[in-house]
Amino acid sequence: MTENDISYKIRGAIFNVYNKLGPGLLESVYSKALTYELEKEGLKVKREVPISIIYDDIDLDVGFRLDLLIENKVIVEIKSVEKLAKVHHKQVLTYLKITDLCLAILVNFNVEDITSGIFRKVNHL
Repeated sequence: MTENDISYKIRGAIFNVYNKLGPGLLESVYSKALTYELEKEGLKVKREVPISIIYDDIDLDVGFRLDLLIENKVIVEIKSVEKLAKVHHKQVLTYLKITDLCLAILVNFNVEDITSGIFRKVNHL
């Protein structure tokens, strides 16, 4: 599957979770529900994936984790906040750069309309 194929399924799963649960819950709830929906679609999902930060050829071992990694190709960063800050978008772009992956989805479940809470971020595309 390409990143675009995976992204399509992720968006569908996000809509399913939002329609069933609505806004205002903890990120951990959305993470588990989204994992369930994606696995129902036959996708391989890893949660809380540790990522290494390499600086001057040393691993800083600082404990950053990706919320979800789908098919080892697409990052999903989950938020449930009043309003996404610019730093949330920058964080996802940095994760893409560090992991050398091409696509991430930033989703904020705490919105009136989930369409306005989904952001596609790209690296090397």
